[in-house]
Amino acid sequence: MIHFNDLDKAEIERIFYIPPEPYGPTWDRNTLAHALGATLYMPAHRPRIAEDLITCKHKELTSMVICLEDAIGDEEVAEAEEALFAQLSQLEQAWQTLSREQKVGLPLIFLRLRSPEQFQRIIERLWPSVVAGRCLLQGFVFPKFSQQNGSVYLQLLRQLNDSIRAQRALSPLPFFYGMPILETRDILYKESRLDALVALKALLLPYKDMILNIRIGATDFCSLFGIRRSPDLTLYDIAPLQDCIGDIVNLFGRIDDSYVISGPVWEYFPSDNRVLKPKLREAPFERYGHRGLAFRQQLISRYIDGLIREILFDQANGLCGKTVIHPSHIRPVNALQAVTYEEYCDATTIISNNNGKVGVLKSSFQNKMNEIKPHLTWAQKILTRARIYGVLNESYDFTILLGTERHVTSST
Repeated sequence: MIHFNDLDKAEIERIFYIPPEPYGPTWDRNTLAHALGATLYMPAHRPRIAEDLITCKHKELTSMVICLEDAIGDEEVAEAEEALFAQLSQLEQAWQTLSREQKVGLPLIFLRLRSPEQFQRIIERLWPSVVAGRCLLQGFVFPKFSQQNGSVYLQLLRQLNDSIRAQRALSPLPFFYGMPILETRDILYKESRLDALVALKALLLPYKDMILNIRIGATDFCSLFGIRRSPDLTLYDIAPLQDCIGDIVNLFGRIDDSYVISGPVWEYFPSDNRVLKPKLREAPFERYGHRGLAFRQQLISRYIDGLIREILFDQANGLCGKTVIHPSHIRPVNALQAVTYEEYCDATTIISNNNGKVGVLKSSFQNKMNEIKPHLTWAQKILTRARIYGVLNESYDFTILLGTERHVTSST
């Protein structure tokens, strides 16, 4: 896989100072976790999953979750499981005839489970294709992850990976990864939160090599108060959610024992029912003249400005990537993961001077101080993102990846 693979070679050379690198399941866990970017959720009984992947309908898609939990009605579970295996079988059969370009275009595919009991059934159904080397899943998402169900999920995942290694003599890398979703009431409610998070961190520690990232179930959290953010606001404007996300980052995002934490879902489609004034500045679009400003207005009418704002809050709080429910959300999430030329220069300066001889340096952009020790982990994360999402040329920012320039050109 490679991010921004819908751009042609000329566009890549013009936009990027350093282009994104191809990546895949054999990358180390930390780097692969940062590479998920926008993770698209879709229900398991959606009829065209395999066909859309085979035909590369959404070229920008690099990670996805097929959902057997909240997207499926309680009376649809058996039907959804059968539909899932039909889609996976179709995809596995097509894999043999796909071109290299089509294979590179397939996203990382994960399965969101409903319960440990279902996980056991899924494992039994998957086993023949796993042993034959045909299974195209990269892992599983564990919803409503708790002390009660978490240990069962993790034990099953460990047993599955151990069985695969014994059967196929694979490398130490996990064949399947797990992604727990933190979304239960004991995590949201203040009086029980700290004990719950500490207990879950201890539970996960022996299995850390198999945990790709930690996900946050914002929709379930909001439901516990009967609230829902409007598209004019972000989750960080909702006090209980902001407080909870901060504590999750505090426990799981520490540099001495860090997990990659994914941004919560953005759930809005286009609408004209705005209340608050948009906060997407005109300046980044002005370089393209009145057509650039018209493109900005299109983003606002599609609520992409709200999504952009929430992504910036995610990043400010140490989160990476985001759950999305519509293909139009993929590019904004990934565009904002791309590293600016200024960030790259600062990061390389910090890392190259990490020799004990220098404590602080003025940025080459003359607008900030780079302190070697305090900013070192930040710089390392920037270079990880640079490998995955590329480094933009000095004259560009994320708006070029939203399609601004191409939109303007096609409108002339």
